[in-house]
Amino acid sequence: MSDSRITDAFAKARDENRAAFVAYLCAGDPDMETSLEACRALIEAGIDVLELGVPFSDPLADGLTNQLAAQRALESGMTGEKVLELVRRVREFSEVPIVFYTYYNLVFAKGSEAYAKAAKAAGADALLTLDLPPEESAEHLAACEKHGLKTVYIVAPTTPDERLSMICQATTGFVYYVSRAGVTGEQAEMSEGIRERVATIKQHTDLPVVVGFGISNADHVRTVAQAADGVVVGSAIVNCIAENPDDRTAIMEALKAKMASLTEGGALGKNTG
Repeated sequence: MSDSRITDAFAKARDENRAAFVAYLCAGDPDMETSLEACRALIEAGIDVLELGVPFSDPLADGLTNQLAAQRALESGMTGEKVLELVRRVREFSEVPIVFYTYYNLVFAKGSEAYAKAAKAAGADALLTLDLPPEESAEHLAACEKHGLKTVYIVAPTTPDERLSMICQATTGFVYYVSRAGVTGEQAEMSEGIRERVATIKQHTDLPVVVGFGISNADHVRTVAQAADGVVVGSAIVNCIAENPDDRTAIMEALKAKMASLTEGGALGKNTG
């Protein structure tokens, strides 16, 4: 075992000859107690990494599904402090790695040092700060290193090769390749060239590379699992909440069914075709 839950999670998946499953939920959607139970349902379904979106009023990288999730969370009274409380409560029953998917406004308002310290103390493992480019990350990176938090940075299909080294150098947890330009959301078809792009990123880093944005069924998961170290699913999971926002039992049943459908037939396996 290493000193990093994230490192251990990817090592375990690698040992089992499969991709890691990274699941996204917006913290506090549709309310604190339901959100906690949704986290529990995903963990019990076998996810490897929990990506928690920190609700924000202007989530620029998110499509409609995740925008509405943030809106539901904020309207239910979710705050930055309550996100930390949610993490602490998850830590009462699970050691699953937790990554905050956040925006720099929220970090800056608290201060990089204070934000990183509070996140680590609550039990978070990494920060993915969507709109903070590596060129402007010195203070953020120093705070994360000081408090033992990993960093996650995004590579887009439009990222020029000359920036890959800089992005990978700023990353200490895993690199997140977004499979298409634009915002989050379910898609009928996967983007082309994922395998080639992941291979290019791997020329610049020994860290795991995960792929997300638009992954919504087992065929998508299977395709990405053959190319990447991890598969990120967000909107397809969040929609289980959006479709049943006032019925906690229905949400849990939908989440379990969705997880089963996403991973059916050993979709995460590395030798499935």
